[in-house]
Amino acid sequence: MRKVLQPEGWIEPKGYANGIEVRGRQIYVAGMIGWNGQAQFETDDFVAQCQQALQNIVDTLACAQAGPEHIVRMTWYVKDKKSYLARGRELGQAYQQVMGRNYPVMSLVQVADLLEDRALVEIEATAVVPD
Repeated sequence: MRKVLQPEGWIEPKGYANGIEVRGRQIYVAGMIGWNGQAQFETDDFVAQCQQALQNIVDTLACAQAGPEHIVRMTWYVKDKKSYLARGRELGQAYQQVMGRNYPVMSLVQVADLLEDRALVEIEATAVVPD
């Protein structure tokens, strides 16, 4: 069961949900950054790193027979919110290529730095696979 929670009279959010109600098996994915499975960065481009981080989440979920449609919550940590805001259209396209039209509850936090110097973004995810 998955129910999007949208308070009556509120403007619908774009690219995320205000709330989601679910039941099922929970999966927690650690913060993923924009490097490949060999822990190597292929790019220093913000959108490309976001896309790779999202793909890393999807690949990890697949180990539990889950997919992007099961994600209910994401927290994005970015070094530069201006890059996030300025490249919104490109980021949306990259997001949909990996995640489809699944819009979980999301938070975005600008941070001073990330553990890996070349990382521009880190994304955590929680998924719930229905019973």
